[in-house]
Amino acid sequence: MIDIKTFMLVMAVGNIAFAMLMAGYVRSGSAHPAMRMWKWAKVVQGMANLLAYLQTDGVPLWMGIGASTVLVLGIMIEAAAYCAFFGYQRWRRLLYPLTAVALLLYYLAALTGASARDLGVMLSLMIALFTAAMAAALLRPGRAASDLQRIIGINNLVFSVAMALRACFSSAGVVLGAGTPGVLQSVAYIAGYLLMIVNGFGFLLLCKEKDDRAMALLATTDSLTGLVNRRAFFERTESARMFAARLRSPVALMMLDLDHFKSLNDRFGHAAGDNALCVFSATAQATLREHDIMGRLGGEEFALVMPGTCLTGALQAAERLRLAVLAAPVPALEDAYAMTVSIGVVAIEEGEHINAALARADQALYVAKSAGRNRIEAGPPVRQCA
Repeated sequence: MIDIKTFMLVMAVGNIAFAMLMAGYVRSGSAHPAMRMWKWAKVVQGMANLLAYLQTDGVPLWMGIGASTVLVLGIMIEAAAYCAFFGYQRWRRLLYPLTAVALLLYYLAALTGASARDLGVMLSLMIALFTAAMAAALLRPGRAASDLQRIIGINNLVFSVAMALRACFSSAGVVLGAGTPGVLQSVAYIAGYLLMIVNGFGFLLLCKEKDDRAMALLATTDSLTGLVNRRAFFERTESARMFAARLRSPVALMMLDLDHFKSLNDRFGHAAGDNALCVFSATAQATLREHDIMGRLGGEEFALVMPGTCLTGALQAAERLRLAVLAAPVPALEDAYAMTVSIGVVAIEEGEHINAALARADQALYVAKSAGRNRIEAGPPVRQCA
């Protein structure tokens, strides 16, 4: 069985090594502010572990209390890093007062003559409390969490339970040393070591996971409107079309163009044009179904694919969209500009290439523009609604 001093040395070296690793990663490029917070958490925890390792029998009580305080602060900073990483807004209002109250009670117990065993129980309970807070931030009750978050969160939860059980056994007078009971002591050591390893690499992987999602979003999303970009639109449309073909289900396609958009830019500037595009995209998304695919192909030109919708249903949806756009005010331009949209609608034929369908929809859009704008024109119907 590994003794507690050796375990503290291992934890000190591991935590400081993780802090150095993160410091190098942070210096290599832009990093989430929570990563810097997490780096300092590991430094503080490592120093606390080192202080615990250097302590010998007969040291003054204040030295043990000081090491315990540093450890609690380090774990609190780590919990704060998770809260900041996941974007919790009011974590400071809870975490800082909770830390202050916990440490104050710990100091009061020491000043009133609490035994070393009782102080150890309080320290274990504080550690259990803050690791439980980390588990809650990771597992996010009521909100979706990735598999990586669940693994790290469950690891924190296991350690929290182990520390709580350790406190309970110690409070009951069971000595957790010299192998009595060896199983629980081993669980506490293993859980603590796993906490360092899993949280260490886990936080780095969480940051990478977040960066990967951001890169994927940049690669598939139009930054101005929030709609999918041209490449993503074609990829998703092809997938939807193939799925619909297996189900022998219709797919409708629209080409949409904001009317007089060039005049809007010329009269009020490109900022006003960008604002109109954002209002249009938000209005369109509010009227569409979740599985409809709308993308910005360029400028003021948009395309919309509606899986499971035939030409008649698409024409009805296009009319709802046209009226919603007509009623949508553009901020600061309400009296000077009325936004309208022209729409060309077709049903994608079985086996038809998306480019060919887009050409037919674009031709219908040209007819709508030529006929006076703010209207809908359909290509030749292929499949009618039942």
